[in-house]
Amino acid sequence: MVGSIRSDYNKSLQDLQDGLLILGSMVEKAIHKSMQSLKDRDLELAQIVIDEDDLIDQKRFELENSIVTLLATQQPIAADLRIIISALHIAVELERMGDYAEGIARISQTIGEQSTLKPLIDLPKMTELANEMLRKSLTAYTNRDKDLAIEVCKSDDAVDSLYEDVYHELLEFMIKDPATVQSATYLLWVSHDVERIADRATNIAERVIYLVTGELSEIDISSL
Repeated sequence: MVGSIRSDYNKSLQDLQDGLLILGSMVEKAIHKSMQSLKDRDLELAQIVIDEDDLIDQKRFELENSIVTLLATQQPIAADLRIIISALHIAVELERMGDYAEGIARISQTIGEQSTLKPLIDLPKMTELANEMLRKSLTAYTNRDKDLAIEVCKSDDAVDSLYEDVYHELLEFMIKDPATVQSATYLLWVSHDVERIADRATNIAERVIYLVTGELSEIDISSL
């Protein structure tokens, strides 16, 4: 009887992990499509991202309900409690990433069919790096891989560097020609959203480190 209960409990934990990976895949696709819509001026694709954000929200709420049920019925302790609490935080981080993707899609729609202020090179590169961080953070979570989680944290510097480049370039546009302020501001909002996606991926990686070590703190990359 006890073995059967534990087996059901382990299955619930596995289902929770699988659900997080599904949510992560949904978010990764939303991020990619949102930037693609901006790059290609594809307003229909932007609307798809906006519409599908409801599905991301719904998946997060499903996961939260599962987590609440596990906490209420199993009263987990020690490592199991860390697994469940980490899953709750990761679900929230993923849902927020989905919100940023939706935000980029809405900016794409706001710009409309007009061409962007400049060819989009650094922004898609930032997005690719941020999505790679997301994938690696979830792989680290699945495999309980502390080293990979640390690698994700270190990768955030590359995204931050590109963000600074984009910021200063767009600022120069605005200084030289005030007529570009609105167009440049839209791209600044996009760059901020992508930078925050990378930050959220870093948060997931830090949560993985907590899951493995039991120590919860912001990771000091300079000490690694």
